[in-house]
Amino acid sequence: MPNILLLGERVERDYAAPLARELAARGVAARLAPDLPPGEVDYIVLRPGAVGADFTPFTRAKAVLSTWMGVETLVTNPTLTQPLARMVEPSMTRGMTEYVTAHVMRHHIGLDVHVHGLKGAWHRTVPPLAPERPVTVLGLGELGRSAASTLAALGFPVTGWSRSPRELPYLARTFSGRAGLHGALDGAQIVVILLPLTRGTENLLGAAEFARLAPGAVIINPARGPVIDDDALLAALDSGQVGHATLDVFRREPLPPDHPFWHHPQVTVTPHIAAETRVATAAAVLAENIAGVERGEPLRDRVDRAAGY
Repeated sequence: MPNILLLGERVERDYAAPLARELAARGVAARLAPDLPPGEVDYIVLRPGAVGADFTPFTRAKAVLSTWMGVETLVTNPTLTQPLARMVEPSMTRGMTEYVTAHVMRHHIGLDVHVHGLKGAWHRTVPPLAPERPVTVLGLGELGRSAASTLAALGFPVTGWSRSPRELPYLARTFSGRAGLHGALDGAQIVVILLPLTRGTENLLGAAEFARLAPGAVIINPARGPVIDDDALLAALDSGQVGHATLDVFRREPLPPDHPFWHHPQVTVTPHIAAETRVATAAAVLAENIAGVERGEPLRDRVDRAAGY
C-alpha cells in the first residue's frame, strides 16, 4: 500500500477525497495524509506556489507530482532530487485553448472598437479574413500545439516556434532554437506566448523582438510573465509598434495596483484565469500516474531538469 503525502493545506482539502476515489478505481489501495513520517512516504502531491520544502528526508519517495503545469519554483530547489512530474490534464489544455482562441478572435475582428469605441460614430472598419492574419505561437508543448491547431483550423496561417525542431502538418512555418526566434516573429500580427519559464525563456521578448513584428501587432501572454521584458513592452506599446497586449500572467501576482499595465489604454489585464487545474480531471491524472508507477511503468510527464520543464 503506497503512502501518499498531500503537501499543503489546499492540496489536502481539494485532493484527498477525489484522489482516493480515483486510486481505488484503479485498484490501488493507498494511505493519503498530510503528516506522514518522511521516511515512509512513497509519493508527494503538491502545489509548487505554496511550497519551499526540504525534500532531503523523503528518501523512499518514488516521485513528486505537481498539481500545476509550471514547475519553475521546483526545479530550482536543490533538495528535490526525486523524479518530478508536472501536471498535464485535458481540462487545463481545453481552458487555455479557449482563452487563446477567444482573444485572438477578439483582436482579429476588432471587437474592442465595436464594443467600446464607436460612441455614436458610424465608422466602418472591415477586418481581414483569417487567412490574411499571420499568427505566431511561441511554444509547441501540450498547450501550444492545441492552441495552434485550433487557430489553424479557423484558417489562420500559424507559425510555430519551439526550443527544439518540431514538424506539425497544420503549421504554415516552423522555427526552432534561439536563432530561429526572429524568423518566427517577422511580420506576425498576433503573437501568442505559451512558453514555460526557464533560464532560456526569461526576458525572451524584448525591444529587438518587438521590432520584428508587423506594426501594431498584438501580444497575448497566458503563459509566464517574466518571458516578456515589461519595460520593453511598455515602450513598444507607447510607440505603436505593439498595438495591444492581453496579459494573464505577471512577474508579481496579484499585479500591484500601481503597475503601469493597469492604467495603459492598450493593455488588457486578466487575473491568471487562462488555464486553471480542474481538481476532478487532475485527480484522475495523478491517480493514473501513481498506478502506472506501481505497475512498474515509467513516470508520465516527467520533468527534464536540464530543460526546466
